[in-house]
Amino acid sequence: MKTIIVEVGGLLSTLSARGVEKQLSKLIGVKKAEVNYVAGSATVVYDDKVIDLNAIKARVHKCGYHCAGEQMPKHVCVPEDPPVAAHAHGTHGERKVGEQAAPGKSDAMAREMGHGGGMDMKAMVRDMRNRFWVCLIFSIPIFIYSPMGELFTPPTPPFGLDINRWLFFLATIAVIWPSWPFFVAAWRALKNGVLNMAVLVVLSVGTGYLFSVGATFLFPGVQFFEAVAVLLVFILLGHWLEMRARAGASDAIRSLMDLAPPKAMVLRDGHEEEVATAEVLKDDVVVIRPGNKIPVDGEVLEGESQVDESMLTGESMPVEKKPGDTVIGATINKSGSFKYRATKVGADTALAQIVKLVQTAQNSKAPAQLLADRASQWLVVIAVVIGLATFAVWFWGLNATLLFAVTLTITVFVIACPDALGLATPMAVMVGTGLGASNGILFKNASALEDATKLDIVVFDKTGTLTMGEPQVVAVAAASNSSQDAILGLAATVEQGSDHPLAQAIQRRAEGLMLEPLTGFANIEGKGARAEVAGKTVLLGNRRLMDEEKVDMTGLMDEAARLQSAGQTVVHVAHGGTLIGLIAIADAPRPTAAAMVQKMRERGVEVAMLTGDNQATAERIARELGISTVIADVLPGQKADKVKALQESGKKVGMVGDGVNDAP
Repeated sequence: MKTIIVEVGGLLSTLSARGVEKQLSKLIGVKKAEVNYVAGSATVVYDDKVIDLNAIKARVHKCGYHCAGEQMPKHVCVPEDPPVAAHAHGTHGERKVGEQAAPGKSDAMAREMGHGGGMDMKAMVRDMRNRFWVCLIFSIPIFIYSPMGELFTPPTPPFGLDINRWLFFLATIAVIWPSWPFFVAAWRALKNGVLNMAVLVVLSVGTGYLFSVGATFLFPGVQFFEAVAVLLVFILLGHWLEMRARAGASDAIRSLMDLAPPKAMVLRDGHEEEVATAEVLKDDVVVIRPGNKIPVDGEVLEGESQVDESMLTGESMPVEKKPGDTVIGATINKSGSFKYRATKVGADTALAQIVKLVQTAQNSKAPAQLLADRASQWLVVIAVVIGLATFAVWFWGLNATLLFAVTLTITVFVIACPDALGLATPMAVMVGTGLGASNGILFKNASALEDATKLDIVVFDKTGTLTMGEPQVVAVAAASNSSQDAILGLAATVEQGSDHPLAQAIQRRAEGLMLEPLTGFANIEGKGARAEVAGKTVLLGNRRLMDEEKVDMTGLMDEAARLQSAGQTVVHVAHGGTLIGLIAIADAPRPTAAAMVQKMRERGVEVAMLTGDNQATAERIARELGISTVIADVLPGQKADKVKALQESGKKVGMVGDGVNDAP
C-alpha cells in the first residue's frame, strides 16, 4: 500500500470535501481517502499495483475540482516524474521540476466556478473578497430603491427604466457573478451524491431571485431583490472570512515546505554548476560552503564541518561531519566546506517525509470530526425537507401568500447552514497540527491530537528539551585575590578564536570584557590549553592538567568537588602557577521550562524527567524546574521500556523529546 497527499483545489465547504471523499473511496484499489477542506488536499491510501496517481487525479477532476498532482515541498521533484540515470547528466535540461499548480494553469471547471484552477489559497481569498465587494456595492442601491429604502428618496432610475426593471438590472449584477461559485459547488455536490452548504445557498438565493424575476416580467407579485442581495452579502462575507482563516491555518505547513533551499551547487563534468534543488539526482556530488543550506540528504565524501541539525533533531549544538557521515537536507552548514554524494532526493528526503507526516495528520479525522461530518450531512437533508414542508404548510395548509411562504422557506434554508459545525473540527485540527509543526511537534494523526488532552503524565527528555542543549557558564568561583571578571577575561583571552563548545560558552559569558593579547598558545589534547598573557603563563583546563603542572589549588578544592558533584563541568583557571578561579559549565534549563512545568501541574498533569545523564546532573535540573519524578542513567534503548512501565501502571503517558533518538 502507498500513501500520497494530492491537491484538491476549489473546495467550497466541508461537505464538498465529503463528496470527493466518497468518489475517491469508490475507486478500485483505494483503501482509504480523507479530504481536508481547510488544507485543500486529500490523503489517499491505495494499492499502486491496481491504480496509479493519474487515475486518482482523473477522479478528482471528474468530481469537478482541480488537482495538479501530489503535494510536495517547494524545490522537490514530483514523485511520478520518470527517473533519470544518475550519470546521464546530458538530460538535465529536460527533467521536470516539481510543479505546484502554476498560476497559468487552469481547467475549464475551475474557471467556471470563478477560481483559477491553479489558484493558491491567497488568490482564492482575494477572489472571494472581490465577489463580496461587487455584491455589497450593488446591494446598496438595490436597498435604497426598494420599499425598505423609501425614506432615502432615491433619484429616478436611469435609461427610462421603471423601478422594477432597474432593481432587476442591479440585482442581476449583485447576484449572478458573486454567487456563481455556490451554483457550481451545488452542481458538483449533487453530482457526487452529497447535499452541502452550497445547495442551501442556491435554494435560498436562487429561489428568491427567480421569484422576483417572475414577479417583474411574468406575473403580478411583490419583488424582494433587496432581501436576496443583502442575504448574499452576508453569505459572501462569512465565506471570505472563513477562507482567510483557512489560509492562515495553512501558514505553518507552507513555512515547513519552504525550508529546502531553491538552488544547489553540484559537480557536472568536473565543473561546479548551480541547478534547482528539484534537479539534483541520486549520486550527484553536491558542493557545500559555510552558511549554505544542504539541499538533499547524502553522505560526506571529503571535507569536515559543523552542521546545525536542529530542524530535524532539536539539538541546538552543531554536529561535526566528516567523510562517511550522513547529512540531511534543509539543515545548515555552519563552518567549513565539504562535498557529499546525494543519496536521497525528491520525495525520499527527510524533509519531504516530515512534511508528508504533518499533511497526513492534518488530513486525518478525529473521532469528533467523523461525528460532525455525519451530523452536517444529515442536517442539510433535514433543512431541505423542513424548508419544503414549511412552504407546503404555509402556502397550501394555512393559505398564506406566496411571498410569505417563500420568505419563510428561504429563512429555513439559510439559518440551517451547517458549515460552522463541519468547519470547527477540521479547523481546530489544522491549526493545532500546524502550530505544533512550527514549534517542532509533529502529530501522527488527529486522534493523537485528541488523545493529548487526556494525558495523566508527560515524560520529558532532558537534554535539548528541558535544557538549552548547549553548554553555558552557570557559575564562576574566584579565589580571594581575584575577581569573576578577571577570571572570565583571562579564560576568554586564551580561548580567542576557538570553536570548541566549552570555549564558545566562556566567550559568550565574557562578552564585553577587555581581552589582552596573548602569545605562545598551545592546545593540550584532552586536558586544556596554555598561553602567555602579560608575561605570565595561563593554564585553562581540567584537574589533571592542574596536577601535572603542580598548580597550587589551596582554597578552591572543596568548591571544585561541589560543582563536579552537581553534574557540572569545571574549568580550572591558573595564572602564574596559582589557581585563581573555577568556571562551572553545564547545560542550563530553558528560560520557559519552569513556567511550562508549573502550568502542566496546574492542569493536573504529572511531569517526569527521563535522561541518560547521571543522577546528580538530572536532580540538579529537576530541582531548578520543580520536577519531582526523575528517571536517570537510562540508555537510549531503555527509554521505550521506561515509558511502557508507566503505561502498565494504568497511566495515560505522553513522551516529549527533541530528537530522533526519542522517537521510539
